[in-house]
Amino acid sequence: MALDSPSQVLAAIQERRSIRHFLDAPVDRKLIMQALHAASWAPSGLNNQPWRFALIWEDDLKQKLAGLTRYSSTLQGAAVLVLVFLDRESSYDYVKDCQAIGACIQNLLLTVHAQELGAVWIGEILKNKEKILKMMGLPDRLELMAVVAVGHPVHRNQSSHRRPLEELIVAER
Repeated sequence: MALDSPSQVLAAIQERRSIRHFLDAPVDRKLIMQALHAASWAPSGLNNQPWRFALIWEDDLKQKLAGLTRYSSTLQGAAVLVLVFLDRESSYDYVKDCQAIGACIQNLLLTVHAQELGAVWIGEILKNKEKILKMMGLPDRLELMAVVAVGHPVHRNQSSHRRPLEELIVAER
């Protein structure tokens, strides 16, 4: 299926921003399921689909997780937290699987943006990934890769910039 225009994809990529401040409003679970469905369509080596998700809706659990990161207000303010894990039992190559999970998270972020919600990918919390596994009662075969905070954005006036491509291309022959 072709998109109406490749510019729609480029616009979504360029317009998406990390949203760290959310309205005190619930997010429809159907929207989160739709975003996770899109996330699950990310490419992965051997189509092993090594990602697993945990959804945190409960305020008390969000509070506990917030205590494990310097981004506590973002986690507390989100309507839902999506914890993204690597399932080591599904893994065949750690680096490729981490790359696949990055693509999975990007699909999730772009879908949330298309739904007019906001999200931010929190990586700093990974320093406490073992504590989070224990807190959640999840098996050791899961390795936390990110926490994605999702909610209705307070505003969308974030700005960003990118380095010129000339600074990023290290070779062209």
